[in-house]
Formats: sequence, structure tokens, C-alpha cells
Amino acid sequence: MTERLRTKQRADGATLVCVYLLALLIIPARLVLSFVPMTLPPALVVALLLGVLWLATQMVDTLGMGKGRNIVRTAVALYLASHLATYGVATRRWLPIDELTVADSSIIRIVASLSVAVFICDAVRTRERLDKVLKLILTCSAVIAFVGLTQFGLGIDLAGYVSLPGLRAQENGYAVMETRSIFRRPTGTTNHPIEFGLICAMAVPLGTHYVFKARDEGTPHVRWLVCLALVGLGAMTALSRTAILGMVVAGVVMIITLPRKRKVTALVVGGGFFLGASLVVPGLFGTLRGMFSNIEDDPSVKARTADYAAAGEQIDQNPLLGRGFGTFLPTKYTILDNQFLLTLIENGYLGLFALIGMFLAAGFAVVRVRMISRDDHLRGLAACVLSAVLAGGIAAITFDLLGFSVATGMVFAMIGLSGAMLRIARLEAAQTRQNAKSAEGTG
Repeated sequence: MTERLRTKQRADGATLVCVYLLALLIIPARLVLSFVPMTLPPALVVALLLGVLWLATQMVDTLGMGKGRNIVRTAVALYLASHLATYGVATRRWLPIDELTVADSSIIRIVASLSVAVFICDAVRTRERLDKVLKLILTCSAVIAFVGLTQFGLGIDLAGYVSLPGLRAQENGYAVMETRSIFRRPTGTTNHPIEFGLICAMAVPLGTHYVFKARDEGTPHVRWLVCLALVGLGAMTALSRTAILGMVVAGVVMIITLPRKRKVTALVVGGGFFLGASLVVPGLFGTLRGMFSNIEDDPSVKARTADYAAAGEQIDQNPLLGRGFGTFLPTKYTILDNQFLLTLIENGYLGLFALIGMFLAAGFAVVRVRMISRDDHLRGLAACVLSAVLAGGIAAITFDLLGFSVATGMVFAMIGLSGAMLRIARLEAAQTRQNAKSAEGTG
């Protein structure tokens, strides 16, 4: 009987990415550093450190970071440039002190988020490390879903019991477990049910992929099935249109990309799961149906569209670079549940085009991975990340995405992973071509 020898994996860029994801997804979002005046969640501090580390590693060639052009990294750089230009123009003119304070903190937040995307793009270098990061995302999302389901079913907020040294609780203006219809709306470890639902919906394709992969390899798949059930039920119980649309996008991508046998299995299992959840939680299906069937009479939808005229006036004042990121304060002006519209006001047309371009670049990267890779596992992961990026793009239409730290962090992490995938696929394709040439030369 032979024993497989396993070498211990050294800490690398992917390890640091995992540290960031744990800080982002597991530590409740309401907890921020207590010894600084501004609102700084632990994940944001880690993100800033990753940005500094990325800058340092670009100056040397001995630390294993990716180098060279990458469409995702270029798109992220253009988006950062648009923010810096907007910040420069906005702070050059007079701003009320409350808007200036938020503008200063907002530029820090967006730079940190973009640093994460660039770091992931260059630091996750192999398929094995990519796999490790995505498995952690699925596991952490399942933990968030479990906390949310406890809130939904039992009315117990497990996240409220978490207290860590050096951190204080920050009020976010939303009461945990507010109700919609007859149900409590869970938040998990996030700040809002919409954010909670989006995180769960983005993880559903990953759960599906790892269940199928484990079954094909003959390895235990129950843990991945449990994770899939948790995030799927979490997305449904969030009672959020954003989450439902995210799951629909995931379903469409899976139907397009999965092999024929798996398509049938996914449809049967997905339909059975939805039916089972509706039976276990009476009234859930009717509530979800009512969210879309009566959408024209929904007060929340009317509130989102009522201020479009006022938004148009703000856009006309600074059409090119906007009034300043973060300066359109909801407490001072109005709440705009549309990130693209809010970006148009705060960052102008250049900022809006840069934001859309970043989503398009990430989508192009993962589609390109599926075109050049011959590995079914990597192609399947590319489809999962494509679903997550598309869900993030839809979320930018349905609510102010960049105002929620966990959702923002997850979306930018997925954008970074799309770039990392493209690097990995190109490297593997180049190695395959080189091996083929070597075989031809020796033959």
C-alpha cells in the first residue's frame, strides 16, 4: 500500500486573499475599528495592506506575482483613474464639510476595493490556488447563509453576539430582522437583506459546480451539497429581487454552459429544491411571486423611480466627472437604489463608462477562459465567476451596490478572479503548446 506524500503549501498571494475574504465575510459588517475616527472595517484595512503589497511586488521579479498586460487589470486601472480625476475636481471646488468628509473616506474605500481586485488578478497564479480561494468563498457564504437562516427561522441574531477586541459596533440605519409580508428579512453577517441575498446568490453556481465535480471524482460531496442548500435557501429567504434575479442569471448561465446530462439534473434538483422550500416555509412562494407580480404598485419600486427627475438635474450640473464620489448623501438629498445612476451623478459619464467597462472586461475575461482552456474544471469555474459578475452588474441596477461593504468587496473579488483565471488559462495554453512542440522535436 503506497502512501501519498503531501508537501506543505507555503503561504502565498492566495493565502493573503483568503485572509481578506475571512475578514470580509465572517466578521460581522457592523464591526469597525474602534481606535480610528472614520468607519474602517477590518476587511478594508486588509485590502489597503494588499494594495501596498501589490505595489511593492511590482518593483521586483522574485515574489511570484503576475506581470504583463491583463484586460481586467487595465479596466480596473481606468476605473481608478476616473475616481482620482473626480476626487481632484470635486475637492478643488468648495464642498460642504459633511460632503468633503465623506468624499475623503469614500476615496479610501474605493481604492481599497480596487486594490483587492488588482492583487487577486496578479497573486492567484495556479488552478489549485484558484480552487482554494473559490472553495473558501463558497464555505464562507454558507456560514453567512446559516446565520441568516437562524435569523429568518428563529429570530436569533448570532452575528449580534460577536464581539472582538479593538472593534466597535457601527449602526448602519437598518434594524436586523425587519419584516416583509409575514417573514423576517435576514442579514447574516452583512448590513442589509439585499446584500445578504446577493452574496448567497453569487455562491449558488459555485455550490452546484463543486457538487458535480465531487460526484464525478467519487469524493465526498455532502459538504458541498449542504453549502449549496444553505446559500440557495439563503438567497430565497432574503426576500430580495436582487437575489432572485441573481439566481435566475446563475440558472441561465448553467443551462448554457453545463453538459446536457447535467442540465437536466440541475433543472430537476433546482425545481425540487424550490418546491421543497415552498412547502417547508408556507407562504414563501406567494411572497416571492408578489414581489414581481405587483411590481408596478410596490412602494419600494415607486420610491426608487420618483427621484429620477431630481437626479437628472444633478447630472446636468457636472456631466463629465460628476459632483464627487460619496457626496450625494442620502440623508441630505435622497436615496438612489441604482448604482449606475448614482455613479452618473457622483462620477459623471467618464466614471459610468469606466464602471460598465470593468464589468464588461471581467465578463470578456471569463468567456475567453472558456474559449482557450481545455480543462473542464477551469471552464466550469469560469462559468461560476461569469454568473457572479453578471449578478453584480444586475445588483448595480437594483440598489446602490458601492454603498455596501460586503457586496462591494465580493464583486471586486470576483472581478479580480476573472483576471486571475485569464492569466492561468493563457499560461496553461502556452505550456501545452510548448509541450506539443517539444514532443514533435523529439519525435
